[in-house]
Amino acid sequence: MIRSSTKRAALLIPAVAAALLVVAGGLSAPAQIEEKQAEAELVLAQIQEIDSKLSKAVDAYNGASVRLAELEAAIETNRRHLSIARESNRAAQRNLEQRVVALYVSGGEEDVLAIIFGATSIDDLLDRIDAAERISRQDTEIVDQVAASRRHIRQRQAALRRALREQRTVVAERSAKRREIERRLVERQALYASIEDEIEQLEAEERERQRRLQREAERRLPALQRDAAAAEAPVPDPNGLAAVPPAPPSRYAGVAGVAMQYLGIPYVWGGSSPAGFDCSGFVMYVYAQMGVSLPHHAASQYSYGVPVSRGDLQPGDIVFFDGLGHNGIYIGGGQFVHSPHTGDVVKISSVYDSWYAATYVGARRIL
Repeated sequence: MIRSSTKRAALLIPAVAAALLVVAGGLSAPAQIEEKQAEAELVLAQIQEIDSKLSKAVDAYNGASVRLAELEAAIETNRRHLSIARESNRAAQRNLEQRVVALYVSGGEEDVLAIIFGATSIDDLLDRIDAAERISRQDTEIVDQVAASRRHIRQRQAALRRALREQRTVVAERSAKRREIERRLVERQALYASIEDEIEQLEAEERERQRRLQREAERRLPALQRDAAAAEAPVPDPNGLAAVPPAPPSRYAGVAGVAMQYLGIPYVWGGSSPAGFDCSGFVMYVYAQMGVSLPHHAASQYSYGVPVSRGDLQPGDIVFFDGLGHNGIYIGGGQFVHSPHTGDVVKISSVYDSWYAATYVGARRIL
């Protein structure tokens, strides 16, 4: 896996961009410095665009992985049922063979014998019996067993073929996404290296800001977790998004405290453990600590629980951004914990920061 060359904890684009703008606004900056700052701002914008595309590519990769796991389970189920259907078919045919022998030995009814011995195949025999007016109930039941087992075999074979075809398609899509991710990581690393010096002096400030945000959030959490439904007044939505019907109170306010235990863990695409997280892998892992199983795919997680308006967010709600390409866990006070992108770490951000406010999709409350 390709990693950012930085030796520090994170690439902090919003803070860096803001600081560069402040410096660029000075009254006496030399022309060469202003030119370098302008170049850095352009590169930062390019990196942020790459991060957005990377996030969506990673989530598409995760979605393909989820689908692949489902297909593998379906293939295994179909193979097992196909084996059962074949065994049932063998048993049904043995019953039919025994009935034919019994009819032959006893002399049987001529109509039945004519049907059985005149058939050229099992399918022909089934067709002949369907068309016959006179045949015993016993013979009908035996042949029905054969017909049913053969239908099950054909159905399972068709389902297995479909699953295998889709599996090949999903594997190809997943491989293509992996190549895209690796290509964009190389591009991102080169861009980052070109302005590493400009970023270095600002990262220590951002680390201190994160420590302060963590202390403030930890002071808020006990009260929020005692009564998630009433502890926090609704945060007004400055962008006036369409109203969402009130959601039932959150049952998982404790998720916010669990999420904060992993602050500082590095972003790793495809990661879903304390060794490294991507965004949906982080949400999945944290909720798993509360006994809730979620897929490793932000867009799929958006289908869980109930919708929540931005003004009614409570700790533990999952917030989504950038066309469902990114998500995190709300912790109160307009803030959420998330694993943002390559080069960054699990951190606290605000749903009202410019990029997150502009790309906000919605929120879900797990019940």
